Amino acid sequence: MKLTAEVKTFIQQHIQEDPRDLLLRASRYPALNMRFVAEQIAARRQIRDKLPGWYLNPDLLFPSKLSAEQSSSEQTACYKQRLIEPDWIGCDLTGGLGIDSWFLSQKARQMIYIERYPEYCEAAIHNFGVLGVTNIRVVHSDAVEWVASLPAGEADFFFIDPARRGEGNKRTYALTDCEPDLTQLVPLLFEKGDTVIAKLSPMADLHQTWQLLPVITAIHVLSVRNECKELLLVLKKEGNGTEPLITCWNVRSDGTEEEFCFTFREEEALTLSFAGAVQSYLYEPNASLLKAGAFKSLTRLGVQKLHPSSHLYTASAKDDDFPGRCFRVEEILPFKGKEIKKIAQTIPQANITVRNFPLSVEELRKRTRIKEGGDVYLFATTLADGEKVFIRCRKE
Repeated sequence: MKLTAEVKTFIQQHIQEDPRDLLLRASRYPALNMRFVAEQIAARRQIRDKLPGWYLNPDLLFPSKLSAEQSSSEQTACYKQRLIEPDWIGCDLTGGLGIDSWFLSQKARQMIYIERYPEYCEAAIHNFGVLGVTNIRVVHSDAVEWVASLPAGEADFFFIDPARRGEGNKRTYALTDCEPDLTQLVPLLFEKGDTVIAKLSPMADLHQTWQLLPVITAIHVLSVRNECKELLLVLKKEGNGTEPLITCWNVRSDGTEEEFCFTFREEEALTLSFAGAVQSYLYEPNASLLKAGAFKSLTRLGVQKLHPSSHLYTASAKDDDFPGRCFRVEEILPFKGKEIKKIAQTIPQANITVRNFPLSVEELRKRTRIKEGGDVYLFATTLADGEKVFIRCRKE
C-alpha cells in the first residue's frame, strides 16, 4: 500500500483515535483501505515517545504495528554507533523497521539491511529514500542463507536482534529460545567477519549468556529514563577467555547520561562492610545497574550498602554524579504497629518504594492510608541489623 496525500491527511486528523474504533467505522470511509490506515496509526502511536522524529514525519511507512513495537528507541539506536568504526561495513541481519540500520549507517561506511519479509523490505526502501539515506542496501533474503553465501571479509560487523517470541506468540528470554539461535549462528558469522553485535531482551540472564557465548568481550546494559530497555553484546572472533567489561548506561529525562563500568570478577572479589546507620543521603541505583548486578562495585563511589538484599546505599556527603537517584534523609521511622497507625498523620502523601521489605507498596498504602504523590519519598526497607524501617526523604 502507498501513503497517498489523502491517507496522510486522514492519519494526521485521526492520530489520537483508537485504531480499533476506526476499523469498526470503516464503512464511513469507502475510499480508504481502513485496515492499512488503522495499522499505520497503531504503529505511529507505538513509536510516539521512543521515536519522536519518525512519529512526526508524515511520509514514513510502517509495515506493521509489531515492527514499531520491536524497534529500538532513538537513544538506544544512537548508542550503538559507539560500538563500530567509521570505515566499517555492517550487516543488519534482522532489519525490521530499519531503525538500527538507519542509525548505524550514520557512522558506518555502508550498511546492508537483510529482511525475509518482502513488505518490510518495501517499507525500508521507501523510508530510506524519504530520509535521504544513500549508504544502505536493502536485501530480501533469509539472513542465515544470505550469510552462508557471503564471501569472507566483505563485512566488518554483523548486527542481530533475534526474535523473542515463541509458540503461541509467547515472549521468550532464554538465548537458546530466540530465533535465530545465536549459539548456533555465531560460528558461521565468524567465518565471514570479526565482530558481532547482538541486541537481547533486558530480561536475559547476563551470567548465563556469557557462559553460552564465551566470545563476548563487552556487555552494555541500556536504560532510558530509568527503565531498562535492552542488552547489547559485543562478540569478537578472538574474544574467547576475555572477561567482558560491563557498561551500565542510563539517559535521564533531561537528556544527560549516567555511566558505570565493572566486571563480574571485580564484583565477586569485593567484600562489603554495611552501613551501621542511615546517613544524611540515600542513594538508589538506576535500572541498568540493578539489572547488571553491580551491587558491591558501587561502593567504589564512597557509598555504603544498607543490607545485602536491599540495594539501597547511604553516605554522609552528596554525590551529584551517582548513577541513580539521590535523596536527602529527613527521618527514620521504625516499622512498628503503633507507628504505622500514626504515620499518615505526619505523612499524608508520599511516593512509596519498597526494597527488601515484607509488604508491597499496595499493602503499605492500605495499612498507612498514605496517598500517592507529593514531594515526600518514603522508602520501606531493611537495615543491616535486620530492623525494618521507613526512611523519609526529599529528592535532591
